[in-house]
Amino acid sequence: MFLDLQEVKTHFPVKKGILIQKEVDSVKAVDGVSLSIKKGEILGLVGESGCGKSTLSRTIMQLIPATSGDIILEGENLTKLTSNEVRQKRLDFQMIFQDPYASLNPRMTIYSTLSEALLQRHPGLGRNKSGMMDAVVALMERVGLNPSFMKKYPHEFSGGQRQRIAIARALAPEPKLIIADEPVSALDVSIQSQILNLLLKLRDELDLTMIFISHDLSVVRYIADNIAVMYKGKIVEYGESEQLFNHPEHDYTKKLLEAIPTMESAATH
Repeated sequence: MFLDLQEVKTHFPVKKGILIQKEVDSVKAVDGVSLSIKKGEILGLVGESGCGKSTLSRTIMQLIPATSGDIILEGENLTKLTSNEVRQKRLDFQMIFQDPYASLNPRMTIYSTLSEALLQRHPGLGRNKSGMMDAVVALMERVGLNPSFMKKYPHEFSGGQRQRIAIARALAPEPKLIIADEPVSALDVSIQSQILNLLLKLRDELDLTMIFISHDLSVVRYIADNIAVMYKGKIVEYGESEQLFNHPEHDYTKKLLEAIPTMESAATH
């Protein structure tokens, strides 16, 4: 299996205050999650805000330490690595965030942003100006951006273009796993489909494995092979995308599905 999560827990300690009547040891943001993801699979991780999706993604990325459990990527247990080993391993897994404007440095041109990311995997490019230029051009073309824009700054692009830049930056270190945390929720619906199709194309071309996080089940249904439903820090339902949509078992999954707007309800608003 490409990625195995085994009983992963991420708990945050809570300090007792004067107004707290009973002792609360910790907030159980992720509370015993076990999942297996195959190479080339897109796993959709869904649930309402506060259910633990983003904490789980940051725990996989080793940005937040797991309280307990194992995170095994291609046979290597990430939770057992030193901080230096994690830094090296992190080239193999990258994140795409919800707000590309917030995640891009406004003072850096697109060329600077992408060349900095390319140097992580290929430090020799720093001594090869034409090689670096070719690599930046190739990255921009791969995500559907005109390379002539490489000297522009993030504020000069639309939201959809900025997300393409963020995707290109994530691809630069040649990762095997990409975690996309609500990557289209800040975009117009027409742009959402373009970004989703781009991610599907990249998965096929580069044999990427993805975890796609969203509160929007209709978006996840479009892109994901399998879906895991998260509720209060736990995975309450898991299944193949269409199977889960057509035959949900858990009450929480049914509630999420009922909340998806239909053509009829949209027409009444």
